[in-house]
Amino acid sequence: MEEQKTRANAKQELFNLSIRDIFYKYIRFLPLFVLSIAVALLGAFIYLRYAENAYSATGTMLINANNKSSPSAGANDRVENILTGSNRPQNLQNEIEMLKSRPLMKRVVENLNLQFKYTSIGRVKDKDVYGLVPFYVEFLQHTDDQFFSMKITIVDENTFRLNDAVLKFNEPIKNEHGIFKIIRTNPITPDNIYVVEWRPSEIAAMALVNDLKVQLKTPGTGILSVTMESSSPQLSVDIVNKLMVEYDSMTVEQNNFSADQMLNFIAGRLSKLKGEIDSLQQIELDLRQKENLFDVELQSSNYFSTLTDINKAINEQELRINTADNVTDYVMDKQNRYSSVVPSSLGLEDITLNELVMSYNKAQIERQVLINSNIPVNNPAVKETEEIIEKQRQNLLENIKNVKLGYLSNVGKLRGSINQQQGQLRSLPYKIKELLEIQRQISTKLALYGLLEGKSEETAIRRASTISNSTVIDVAQINNTPIKPNNRLIQILAAVIGLAIPFLGIFAAELLNDKVTTRMDVEKVTEAPIVGEIGHSYSDNVLIVNKNSRGMVAEQFRIIRSNLQYILNHVQKPTILTTSSFSGEGKSFVSTNIAAVMALTGKKTVLLEFDIRKPKILSGLNMSKKPGISNYLLGKAALQDLIIPAPDCENLYILPCGPIP
Repeated sequence: MEEQKTRANAKQELFNLSIRDIFYKYIRFLPLFVLSIAVALLGAFIYLRYAENAYSATGTMLINANNKSSPSAGANDRVENILTGSNRPQNLQNEIEMLKSRPLMKRVVENLNLQFKYTSIGRVKDKDVYGLVPFYVEFLQHTDDQFFSMKITIVDENTFRLNDAVLKFNEPIKNEHGIFKIIRTNPITPDNIYVVEWRPSEIAAMALVNDLKVQLKTPGTGILSVTMESSSPQLSVDIVNKLMVEYDSMTVEQNNFSADQMLNFIAGRLSKLKGEIDSLQQIELDLRQKENLFDVELQSSNYFSTLTDINKAINEQELRINTADNVTDYVMDKQNRYSSVVPSSLGLEDITLNELVMSYNKAQIERQVLINSNIPVNNPAVKETEEIIEKQRQNLLENIKNVKLGYLSNVGKLRGSINQQQGQLRSLPYKIKELLEIQRQISTKLALYGLLEGKSEETAIRRASTISNSTVIDVAQINNTPIKPNNRLIQILAAVIGLAIPFLGIFAAELLNDKVTTRMDVEKVTEAPIVGEIGHSYSDNVLIVNKNSRGMVAEQFRIIRSNLQYILNHVQKPTILTTSSFSGEGKSFVSTNIAAVMALTGKKTVLLEFDIRKPKILSGLNMSKKPGISNYLLGKAALQDLIIPAPDCENLYILPCGPIP
């Protein structure tokens, strides 16, 4: 138990010694650490001096994702909410993707004229001067979409230098890219140099989208945070605010897509009907003037009352047949295959038909939303929607055909009734019947015209009442504090790197060092006791221990003697072996002086030189070569004849190695 405690204390002492040694080992290189940290901080200062600053602007907006007017809302989201038990609108992610889409950013680029980038050339670094440049470039005629840049040097208030030519502001300039003007807007400083770069809208939008972040600000709500990073604080603010405005406009446009298609369809039909009505009215007028039939209505009003009722019924049926034909032609028109919707109600009173029309229009709108979201036409989602449209189109045409057959059947029955009534009109002149036929056609087309006008007004009112599914909560504000680079973080990292480089270098050197330099290096690998430590001797003499020596190395040998006496206390005539791993480590020096320090106690001591390859003891004591161990081993000398006394050291004797074999 006592032995374990002793070992534990020894390990603790070794640990304390190790920490102290490590500290002193590294503190020796303090100037190197200071220099390394100074260089690293200087590098950080230079980097911060030349690095381009980045500024951020953030705006927030509320997305009414469950609004029926939302272009990406649908029944699938409500079903998914029911199945998953989630209250968050599933189509909110769709709105986020739309905000980050390149088509929307392209609208922002074109509205803010961000195809042009203005940079001020400075002595230290260049600077983006969006909103601060005293002029702007305006294209009068643009001939290509190739990227180009031009260097503009301000000469004075009215002129500038471009490609070694001195030109005036506000005057047309022609080059290989088109005709443009450089318009001065603010007071300018002579000798300032600017670089103007132009890039296509698509490329500018693609570059800006990469720095745009749109994310949910608060979980469980429809509030989005829109953040833009750029090299100009004003540019970041303008992009965020314009993006929210353009998103609002785009959603309204998408919500009005169906209404616009219906208005275009009705406008075309009204124009065609107006021409037909005008033509029939002119024919009626010509017939009345030619045949003097101005009093026919008064003469035959009572006589034709029954016929009029039947004609009215026929007109209603033919109106529906005409509408069915128009819808059929519209659906079968290849130009309207994937781009137009069918008016949902034009007087065809058939529930199944109206449901098919709604399904067909829904599929058309879903495909248009996918296309507007920048999804390729060959995308599987688009292909699947087109297959649904084709299937709905066939079902719609088949149903219209069946409905039309029903209307035709009704017309046939009504015409049979007309034939019965016409027997009573055989005495009337042929022209009167022709006039009535013209009036019937005019009445039919006027009724259809009135119906379409009513539908047009209803659609226009519905379109005007469309609202956006988004609300801007907080517009972006200018923040002149850059978010990049982070000065404090970079300085801290530089200091850490400056500290780590010399530390790692010293540590690596220590790992590669295989020399035994401290007592701890020995204690790490063995539990053998250490009897002493000998410092480096700078004396030219090998024997440094004598009665009068008081040097540090001599005292260290005396300490070793004391420790050996303690260890060898009960050993009679002890023998001490001195060895090392290779030549030159001090075996001869140590063994000579240990023998000498032992002899100083009055004990007879013999130093045996067994290094028969490179003997150094005699030469170290300035003694000539003598016969020794090799002679004894060969049987050429007696042992007592080989031992010789050492000079200047009483009680010390030497048994040399003898001649080298």
